[in-house]
Amino acid sequence: MADIKKEHEREELHRAIWAIADELRGSVDGWDFKSYVLGTMFYRYISENLTEYINAGEIAAGNAGFDYAKLSDADAEEAREGLVQEKGFFMMPSELFCNVRIRAPQDENLNETLETVFHHIEDSAKGSPSEGDFEGLFDDFDVNSNKLGATVSKRNEKLVKLLNGVADMNLGNVKEHRIDAFGDAYEYLMTMYASNAGKSGGEFFTPAEVSELLTRLGTVGKTRVNKVYDPACGSGSLLLKAEKVLGKDGVQFGYFGQEINITTYNLCRINMFLHDVGFDKFDIACEDTLTAPQHWDDEPFELIVSNPPYSIRWAGDGDATLINDPRFAPAGVLAPKSKADLAFIMHSLSWLAANGTAAIVCFPGIMYRGGAEKKIRQYLIDNNFVDCVIQLPANLFFGTSIATCIMVLKKNKADNKTLFIDASGECVKVTNNNRLTAENIERIVSVFAVREEIKHFSHLAEYGEIVESGYNLSVSTYVEAEDTREKIDIVKLNAEIEEIVAREQVLREEIDRIVAEIEVK
Repeated sequence: MADIKKEHEREELHRAIWAIADELRGSVDGWDFKSYVLGTMFYRYISENLTEYINAGEIAAGNAGFDYAKLSDADAEEAREGLVQEKGFFMMPSELFCNVRIRAPQDENLNETLETVFHHIEDSAKGSPSEGDFEGLFDDFDVNSNKLGATVSKRNEKLVKLLNGVADMNLGNVKEHRIDAFGDAYEYLMTMYASNAGKSGGEFFTPAEVSELLTRLGTVGKTRVNKVYDPACGSGSLLLKAEKVLGKDGVQFGYFGQEINITTYNLCRINMFLHDVGFDKFDIACEDTLTAPQHWDDEPFELIVSNPPYSIRWAGDGDATLINDPRFAPAGVLAPKSKADLAFIMHSLSWLAANGTAAIVCFPGIMYRGGAEKKIRQYLIDNNFVDCVIQLPANLFFGTSIATCIMVLKKNKADNKTLFIDASGECVKVTNNNRLTAENIERIVSVFAVREEIKHFSHLAEYGEIVESGYNLSVSTYVEAEDTREKIDIVKLNAEIEEIVAREQVLREEIDRIVAEIEVK
């Protein structure tokens, strides 16, 4: 009954998001629409989160009926310093989402009001440990954009609809711990955009079921990890899947990631807050992971999950310092300039804890190409770092129909073998894409966990077998595909042919007889 209710609420939430899309259609679409809705959702979330936090403290202290939203700004200022230390930010009551929304229809300067509020939220964290987590969070929420309208009044009209639309979303009450509704709305918006945006959308969003598969592969046999890390974290959906798989206390010290795109970096931080991750529990950096890696000084990560960009260009041997970089130097060669895939693999391996697991989505070409990529594969295999390679179905990701792979890395393998799994058929077709079902994920993970040999599905290859295959790591090299062609019984076929020939002869004789009779007449 609870699941049915939850599913009904989720559908209601999705309908509300579509309703906003209809309201803004024609002026705001795609990336911009998503940024405006997510920004407004985030504004509502932190307003309600802060209000509930303050109210709970006051009520516990005996101040029954206290409501921070009704307090004067002057009285609220007294609590600013303490709240910034505890929550990472501060908002005056007059600037809370609920109060701005009430005044919005009559506010002729609503665009300026919102811009001021957003600046105040970001400025409140300056000089505190949370400064980096709030800086620039609202940069993509341009209240003065012509996309909202040609005039101030038209822009404000759209902003009012936006505030009302997000206010009408059934996101639950913060004190009832229904924060997952905010997170679900975020994921739905990202999926909705990615499915319509092709490659540009798919670049920053990994489908939820793929995220779950990666996380489950990386946490087999574990109920807790120290930290989770993604070197190309995009909007952060992969990082946060660890909490869903392991539970609220499953990630001890938080979520770490790096993202080169400033807009996506902002989305990732918003995503953390919308999933109720405190500012002190995540560290997301905005830099080029391959040439300017962050988190050097952090304890190695016990769980690394990632879907790095496929075959992008990078500095490679164009930067003479990289060959001596401790992340890349052990292989003795750098990934090609035009294909950075294995550079991300080497980076992840370097950041991986001795007892950790990294599960990384890969472009299939890196498994068999020669040159520098073959030398890097040889390094990985000779040093026994590759635990498993999994062939995924085609058309799983938005914007590409390529059948990708997963490479699982470990530093503490119990044997010197590599498991190959052909999961190319583990999916169901949904509209234009394939999807992994819960049953598909379960089968892949269970075979991975016990390292089981199953004909036409998995093979546990010896080290010598891989060397003999020229360090080719393509799953098809080790797992023979099942022959689904119809088998022909030659003996039976020959008998049928003889019967047809005999019948043909009878027919010929009958035709000759009829022709002869006609000629006589």
